[in-house]
Amino acid sequence: MKLLLDEDEALNPMLSVANLVDVFLVVIAALLIAIAQNPLNPFVAENVTVIKNAGKANMEMIIKEGEKIEHYKSNGEIGQGEGMRAGVAYRMKDGSMIYVPENKKE
Repeated sequence: MKLLLDEDEALNPMLSVANLVDVFLVVIAALLIAIAQNPLNPFVAENVTVIKNAGKANMEMIIKEGEKIEHYKSNGEIGQGEGMRAGVAYRMKDGSMIYVPENKKE
């Protein structure tokens, strides 16, 4: 005794193609999950700083702190900041650094 469902599959080959599509969707979903949980993924960590093209005119920085992600692009110019001189740093012969603070009172 043949089932009605068996006859439909024999007459309509598109049913087997639909099953193949389902199998491929499951395989793709498994691959995406494996990639997302990769321990080499730098964005898995809580706090991350990524620098692309370091020292070049097109340098970029991506900073992730918790859920917050900031993206900075260099415009190729040397930046300036606000502040004042706080002291002097000296490099010794052995490669160590010594910082000498200034005692200026303003």
